[in-house]
Amino acid sequence: MNRKIAALSVLVPDYDQAISYYVDILGFKLISDTPLSESKRWVLVSPGDEGGCHMLLAKADTEQQRLAVGQQTGDRVFAFLHTDDFDRDYNSFKEKDVTFLEEPRDEVYGKVAVFRDMFGNKWDLIEPKK
Repeated sequence: MNRKIAALSVLVPDYDQAISYYVDILGFKLISDTPLSESKRWVLVSPGDEGGCHMLLAKADTEQQRLAVGQQTGDRVFAFLHTDDFDRDYNSFKEKDVTFLEEPRDEVYGKVAVFRDMFGNKWDLIEPKK
């Protein structure tokens, strides 16, 4: 059996604002931005190569969805962003005013620090131990 998670959906208040943040601030790649209707788009971004898991940026349409923006995991870490160079990415994010909730720390699995994206979601930036 050959299966993988191709994409995960994240609620955002605005497509263009989200694209700008994930691409310009976090350095993700815009994989797809396809209009589906006057108000809906299929927007995929990815932190790395196109073979990995993508994020579908889903515009919050209902009040329930708007309330869930940034809180999809109940204030737990939402995503785990692996990097091959923690210090490079940490410093780049700090220069672009990404909010880190802690100082970097070494764990048994690697170097890590938690940050919030502009919508309130918590992320782990991790350089896994080799």
